[in-house]
Amino acid sequence: MIKDFSLSALNMGVLAAFVGYAASFAIVLAGLTAMGASDAQAATGLFFATIGMGICSIWLPVVTRTPAAVAWSTPGAAFLAATAMLAGGFGEAVGALIICAGLIVLTGIVPALGRAVAAIPKPIASALLAGVLLKLCLAPALALGTLPLLVLPIVVAWVVGLAWNRLAAMPLAVVTFVLVLVLAVEPSGHPDAAAVSWAPVLDIVPPSFSLQSAISVALPLYLITMAGQNIPGFAVLELNGYGVNRPSLLRSTGIVSLLIAPFGAIPVNMSAITASMMAGEDAGRDPSGRYWAAVVSGICYVALAFAATAVTSLASLAPTAVITAVAGLALIPAFVAATTAAFSRADQLEAPALTFLIAGSGMSLLGISGAFWGVLAGVAIWGAKAVFQREQPPGA
Repeated sequence: MIKDFSLSALNMGVLAAFVGYAASFAIVLAGLTAMGASDAQAATGLFFATIGMGICSIWLPVVTRTPAAVAWSTPGAAFLAATAMLAGGFGEAVGALIICAGLIVLTGIVPALGRAVAAIPKPIASALLAGVLLKLCLAPALALGTLPLLVLPIVVAWVVGLAWNRLAAMPLAVVTFVLVLVLAVEPSGHPDAAAVSWAPVLDIVPPSFSLQSAISVALPLYLITMAGQNIPGFAVLELNGYGVNRPSLLRSTGIVSLLIAPFGAIPVNMSAITASMMAGEDAGRDPSGRYWAAVVSGICYVALAFAATAVTSLASLAPTAVITAVAGLALIPAFVAATTAAFSRADQLEAPALTFLIAGSGMSLLGISGAFWGVLAGVAIWGAKAVFQREQPPGA
């Protein structure tokens, strides 16, 4: 194992961890806060989510000898951020997280369930993801209109980073965000340096379960995590020539998600973006040694987990609109990719359009979120139109 280690893998692993964390920690905090978590509960959830993906990113690559990168469910966190708080507060949200993790484990045990998820037309799944991301992707523009002096420097840094290197966009935006906090927040608003703890302060909420939260939050979160993260993550490894045992990886990430969910942590899953970084030649000339990049990223994530309380404390100094603006900037590339895939079929535009509009509207019916109804309506219209098209004679 040691003989496979290389400096290229070390450098890429550190870079991937930094990019992965910097690009999405604000989304995770926004999602947990929207579900009713206090600052301490959000810090606890962030700590365990980071620990979970760190452990998986060390364990799975060592076992499989592949750069099986693991991340938290960024689109899942975005879904939580765009969803109305449940009647039972954060405790009910924790119950939904546990159910979602259980569904991921079940998918690894029952292959038919995975095939059922994969059978959802890709444009419908992409439209669901785009609709879920819409609200947060609007946040930078809305914040720019209300807090221009705080948000404009962050947007400019993001644009400069995007023009230079796509992977540099969010790290530069996050660095600028920190500078804005230091320079623009009143001195009385800064926490005492001695009061910012680098040790995890755990605030645990007893979970509660309901049918409404299972259908309205757990099921859409499961579908978004599978369609938006796991399936693309598997595809990245396979495209780079690595063998993938999908059920085994789903069971592993599902079990870890199940262990961390009671602490308010969002699910962990296969990563697509950081996996593409660590599966390529930049992580080493020898493909058989690139798994070390994922191992290094996992070690970095474990270390970053202990900054959860400090990160949450510092983020709490900023107006909520600025935090959601940073989260929205991070999601714009994913939104573009999702909308492109959603409307890739010229003969099937109405179904994904309806899925996108319902999921993005923020509506709820019978206490169930629009994400569920959007998928239901989209699949129904897709199937009906497919049947009609088959029955139409050629040239009709």
